[in-house]
Formats: sequence, structure tokens, C-alpha cells
Amino acid sequence: MHQSSHLLNKINSPQDLKKLNRSELPDLAKEIRKTIVNVVSTSGGHLASSLGAVELSIALHYVFDTPTDKILWDVGHQAYAHKLLTGRRDQFATLRRHGGLSGFTKRSESPYDTFTTGHSSTSISAGLGIACAKRLKKDSSKVVAVIGDGSLTAGLAYEGLNQTGDTHNDKDLIVILNDNEMSISHNVGALSSLLSRTFSASKLQMMRKEFGEFLKSLPRIGENVYQFAKRSEESFKTFVTPGMLFEAFNFEYFGPIDGHNLDHLIKILKNIKTMDEPVLLHVITKKGKGYRQAEQNPVYFHGVSSFDVDTGICRKKTTNVPSYTEVFGQTMVELAKTNDKIIAVTAAMPEGTGLVPFSKAYPDRFFDVGIAEQHGVTFAAGMATEGFRPVVTIYSTFIQRAYDQIIHDVCIEKLPVVFALDRGGIVGEDGPTHHGLFDISFMRTIPNMVVMAPKDENELRHMLATAMVHNGPISLRYPRGRGTGVDLDKDFTILPIGKGEILNRGDDLVILAVGSTVCDAICAAALLKENHGVLATVVNARFIKPLDHELILPLARNIRRMITVEENTVQGGFGSAILELLCDHEINDVIVKRLGICDHFVEHGPQDTLRNKYQVDAPAIINAALSMMSRKTIAV
Repeated sequence: MHQSSHLLNKINSPQDLKKLNRSELPDLAKEIRKTIVNVVSTSGGHLASSLGAVELSIALHYVFDTPTDKILWDVGHQAYAHKLLTGRRDQFATLRRHGGLSGFTKRSESPYDTFTTGHSSTSISAGLGIACAKRLKKDSSKVVAVIGDGSLTAGLAYEGLNQTGDTHNDKDLIVILNDNEMSISHNVGALSSLLSRTFSASKLQMMRKEFGEFLKSLPRIGENVYQFAKRSEESFKTFVTPGMLFEAFNFEYFGPIDGHNLDHLIKILKNIKTMDEPVLLHVITKKGKGYRQAEQNPVYFHGVSSFDVDTGICRKKTTNVPSYTEVFGQTMVELAKTNDKIIAVTAAMPEGTGLVPFSKAYPDRFFDVGIAEQHGVTFAAGMATEGFRPVVTIYSTFIQRAYDQIIHDVCIEKLPVVFALDRGGIVGEDGPTHHGLFDISFMRTIPNMVVMAPKDENELRHMLATAMVHNGPISLRYPRGRGTGVDLDKDFTILPIGKGEILNRGDDLVILAVGSTVCDAICAAALLKENHGVLATVVNARFIKPLDHELILPLARNIRRMITVEENTVQGGFGSAILELLCDHEINDVIVKRLGICDHFVEHGPQDTLRNKYQVDAPAIINAALSMMSRKTIAV
């Protein structure tokens, strides 16, 4: 990984790329890989997928006229090489840093980023929409959707394929399946690669069409002969390629082809560029290509923090404090030992959700449904009807996809499904598509749903145990990152539903905090007393729904100053729930200040930086308290 970057330094746009000799492109690919590895080793990011898509990125920008021709990357984390080739080379060192480049494609960042893509499986639907819009504008430029093989596990991708292949409409869309896990087929060889490049040649395509029209024109037997010929061709292609699925959607299928052979990629892309019908090109790539450690461990290097380039070892300081995710996973294993009805369901994220230990301990009770959150929720509902206790473990940002299923398939019948929402709150460098800032608001509106959040990792254990014995759906949200370092109780305590706790008493104001903000509230109360003589009651609400009326209402009547704190949007969130409670009980003379995310999509950056900027940390609580007490605020 030590070659110079004399070729990459010449590339300020795809137009510069086209000036290079074809023979120089493999060296350019090496330079791009070196740059990606060096930057990600410092900033962290999605390494393995982007390393696997380097040649594909080069070939696409070499053949197509971007940004007039549109390329959509699905998911956008495989697009680091794309960023380097489209005028962002000098900014690339700021990748995923606050104020720097996004780790995903982002329309507001570059005209070459056709679609903002942080969640998966959107490229075909969006690409089809763009292609149809171009046709209405009499624009003949091309649209290319690059979809990772994992993204084909979501139903949205097939909905897009289905409409694209609708024979009643002419739709010109190129879909490139980036198969980087060999998940579609192992049938990759010289014959299938040769056939795809041959079948895609424009002259042969013209001959096929003309011959097809000739066969159909034959009197009486024409249509039957044509259908027989087409079935014969499809049978032959199915024998040497895995393309029958896509042919069934009325796509012209080509592949599989080596996604690291630039000559082959460029030739076939030039061929299919001339076609005016739906085309699917299947390319095989290797995750982590060119960086040995990532090739050997692509799962670890899928999304990685900073690491040493020579060894691949993470640079993070070692700590004995487990993450919330790790505590959740360990607790699931413990609870499952004594309850054989506990089921774990995840959506293609067993590592990210901490369920790998559970999957090894109880493989028959572990289900990875793929990138199919909607299916996962309804699947869990089905299991719940048979007496099981499914725990649907999905990042907060991804559970948004399954909202309809949560309402209709779980909550109407009050089925005992637990929604364990990892990454609740600000998540950091992955940015606006990944922050979990809405689940409190949308979960608490659903009848029969209980919503709770632990103040620390020990309370997480007790809440999970509580969820297992509750007769109905529960949403349990917890943050990304390390816990607070508290000791973990050996035995589980079943918490009374809808009951909070007072952690500190004071007569000047009340701080109502939930989840990850409770520790900040405790810290703020101590500093308010020590530095300003302000005495605050601190409440760990525990439950957003139902609220602890018996605890909160007397505090409101007696103290009359309240601050609510949540790592969630304030619209419809915990603070709104408190205001509703006061209104319903006609308590109108209480001053309430709500701290949370105020109608913004939060950018990417370190968690502490963002919490400070959006005023959901201890300094923000102190300032709100001093303002409420008519004292001078402090600088944050």
C-alpha cells in the first residue's frame, strides 16, 4: 500500500479520468485503494465494501457521461472511490468528520451524488423514477443503479424490479448487481463471462430483435416459433448463469462477470449503454479487495473505527466497560437459559446488534431475516401468536421502515413482541440517515405500546427482563457506545410498568430525564448546587409511556419549574408527553423547558460534539436551569 498517487492526483472530475489510457487504470485502482485505506484507518468508515467497488467505480465513470448520466449507489457506503473520482479528492481526508464529507452519497454534497442513500434497497425505485422523468423531458441520458447483493434481500428492490420490467411501458434502466458475497451464485467462470460480453454486443442485440420480428411474422406458426426460440435461449442462459430470476422481471440479464477486470467491465458497459430496455448486469467483486486484513475479515472491516494500517488492529483505547449492545446481547443469552420461549430476530445485523453470542448458544431460536424489517416484524408477530417471546432487535433508524407492521400486525392485537432499538439517539459519524431520533415520538403514539429507556447498562438488563414478562408490545431503546461503567446486578429485577425514580431532591426545579440523558442530568444537578446554589430534583423517568403520573404531577404542583431532556426530536417526544400530562390535569402555571432535537436532521460528527451542539448534554441542562431561575447562563 505504498505506491505514489500520481494518477489520482490528476483526477479532479470524470472528464480527467477519461483522458487516461486504459492501461493506466489498474494502477489508478491501486492508488485509490491506498487512499481509501489510509483515510479510513484514521477516520473510520465502511472499508470492505468500498474497496470491493473500486474498479466498478472507475469503469462506470470511464464509460458514462456523469453527471448527465446518473449513477445511484445502493448502499452509499460503497461509494468512496466514486467520491475520489468526482472532485472530492482534496476533501477526502475529512470523510465522516464533523463538517466534512459524508460517509454516504449525499445530493447536497455533489452533483455527482444522484440520490442520498444511507438505507439500503432504494436505488432501483429511485432510478426508475429518474429514468421516467428523463423520458418525459425527452432526455436520452442514462440511469444506472448499482445495488449491493445484500440490498436485494429487501422487498423494495423487487417492487422496483417489478415496475421496471412492466412490459406495458418502455423503461430504460441499467441495474448493476454488485455481488460481493457470492450470495446469488457461485457460477462464475470464463464461459459465463464470455457469454455476457458477447450477448451484450450491440450488433448481436440488433440481430436478436430483427430475428425475433422475423419469426413472429411467419404466417400461422410465427408466434409459437418465436416463443420456442426465446425459451431455448433462456434455458441456455439459465444453464450457465443465474439470470432467470431477472429475466422473469423482463430484464436483459448479463453476468456474472469479474468486477475487478477493468477491460471486461468497460467493454460490457459500453455495450449495454446502447441498449434501450431494462438491463441487469451481475458483477462479482471481493469485499476488502487489495487490503489483506479486510479480505480476510470483511465483516469486521464492513464498518470499522480507526485502525493501524500495517496490522489492521483497532486503535481505540481498550476499556473494560462493555457497550450497551454487548450488555444487551449477554443479557439475551442469560434470559434465554431459563425461558425457552425467547426468540431473537434481527435484520441482517447480528454483529451490530450484539446477537452473535445468542445465535451460537441458541441457533434454533435465532432468525436473521435479511434487510427486510417489515417482514421481520410480521414474522415475529406470527411467532408471538404461538406463545413465543420474540425480541426484534433493529437499529432505531431502521425500524422506521416497519412502522405499519408494528401498528397493524403487533399492536392492534397487543402481541408480546419486544422491540429492542439499538442506536437510539445520536449515533455519530454515520449522520442523518442513521441517527435514531424519532422512535420515542412514533412509538408512543401507538395504542398498547409501552416505551422505555434505561439510564445505564444495568437498568437495561432489568428492563429487558421486564419486557419478557409483560403481556403486550414494548419498545426498549438504548444508545450507541460504551455504558456508564456501573456494576451489573447478578439477579434481575422486574420493574413496575410506568414507574420512574427520583435520584436527587431539590426544591428549585425538576429535571425530568430519560435514557442516556439521565447521567447528564445528575451531573448538571451536582454542578448547579456546587457552583450556583440551585437545588434540583432529578427524575429518571424510565418510561415515556405510560408516564408516572403519581410521581410527576405532585412535583409539578409543588415546584412549578421543569426541564425535560431527551435524545430524540422534541416534536411529539418525551417533553411533549409531559406537556400533555400537565394539560390533561389542568396544571397551567408550570414553566416547562424541553431539551431535545428541535426540528433538524442532525449532521454527522462525534456524539459528544453533536450532543453539545444540539443542547442535550449537562452544560445545556445547566443553562436551561439558570435561565429558568433568571441567572446568568454559562458558555457551552
